[in-house]
Amino acid sequence: MTAPTETLETAPVRQATGGPLAGRLVVDLSRALAGPHAAMMMGDLGARVIKIENPGTGDDTRGWGPPFVGPGDDPQATYFLSCNRNKESLALDLKSDDGRTILRQLLERADVVVENFRPGVLDRLGFGTEAMHAINPGLVILSITGFGHDGPESHRSGYDQILQGEVGLMSLTGSGPDDPQRVGVPIADLLSGMYGAYGVVAALLERERTGQGQVVRTSLLASLVGVHAFQGTKVTVAGEAPEAQGNHHPSIAPYGLFRCRNGSVQISVGSEKLWSAFAQAFGLDPAADGLATNADRVRNRTQVIELVESAFAGHEAEPLLAKLASAGIPAGKVRSLKEVYEWPQVASQGLLAEVDHPVLGPVTLPGSPLRFFDNVVGAESTRRTHTAPPLLNQHNDGIRAWLAAGEEH
Repeated sequence: MTAPTETLETAPVRQATGGPLAGRLVVDLSRALAGPHAAMMMGDLGARVIKIENPGTGDDTRGWGPPFVGPGDDPQATYFLSCNRNKESLALDLKSDDGRTILRQLLERADVVVENFRPGVLDRLGFGTEAMHAINPGLVILSITGFGHDGPESHRSGYDQILQGEVGLMSLTGSGPDDPQRVGVPIADLLSGMYGAYGVVAALLERERTGQGQVVRTSLLASLVGVHAFQGTKVTVAGEAPEAQGNHHPSIAPYGLFRCRNGSVQISVGSEKLWSAFAQAFGLDPAADGLATNADRVRNRTQVIELVESAFAGHEAEPLLAKLASAGIPAGKVRSLKEVYEWPQVASQGLLAEVDHPVLGPVTLPGSPLRFFDNVVGAESTRRTHTAPPLLNQHNDGIRAWLAAGEEH
């Protein structure tokens, strides 16, 4: 999956055209999802991101499929496309003199390095944190591991589903305590990438004050503990053990998925005011025994579910959603992903990124969730022009030429 023509191989190096991180250089040494997602977020914000890949095979996700798309002799993994927009690709053998030399030259110029190797791997290659900071004291190094960089289990390889189980997320997800389920996306990887990017931006801001870079560490384990939220304090403060409760909120009722005549709808009755409005709309007594307060309704959740589904039984989904909206009750449907990407509201939020891929041609990718607006005239300044995830080693000649020019001057 290398660049198929000389034209692609010698394509001009992309320069970031704007965004809060414009002018920053990120060297992405990471593979799979957590690190690449963090680096992609920085690219979305305008940074120039150079992705270092293994010669011949590239990032592991280039082979993760199906689905693959494109010609049979150059298939492209949609997994790779999901986390590598706005990057350049350079293949380096970091065990070779050439690979180490080029990486050193990049580190001299870089603002950020992203890596998710197991602890000790970069040290053995000669690019541990101390070595990188000796090359460039202002470097911000984002390091992501599975179980953390120290502690008794730091040596373990981290994979998303394993961490979802180890860190309790699966015990909260599913129809009940005996039905643990994984979240439908690799949430530990994605969250650790998001936390990592957030940490990098904070470290860059601090560097403006101190002039020094630093190491930012996070892990798949830490990212999931970090979002335990009220389920975590239920354990640490209340001393209770949360369990999966299917599609109903453990602390608010009624809040969840409810059946109606031809399907289901979701509602969120998150206050007593909303409960009164809901009860009035469907002919219920809001002050009935066991229903008067949210605490009552949570304790009597089974009764509440039966009551709500009985009230919904005569309604089809679309008219029911309209009735709920008229009553001021937050409600919604359960959409397929295909429906989501056809939803005008998604397009209106800039969540579709159109790119021109060198093999696939024009393709649509899920876009960045962040938007920016000028505080003087109020115009949106969000980056709208994106580059496609690169072919393996696509930017080799351009990057090497840029480095050589820098050495000359």
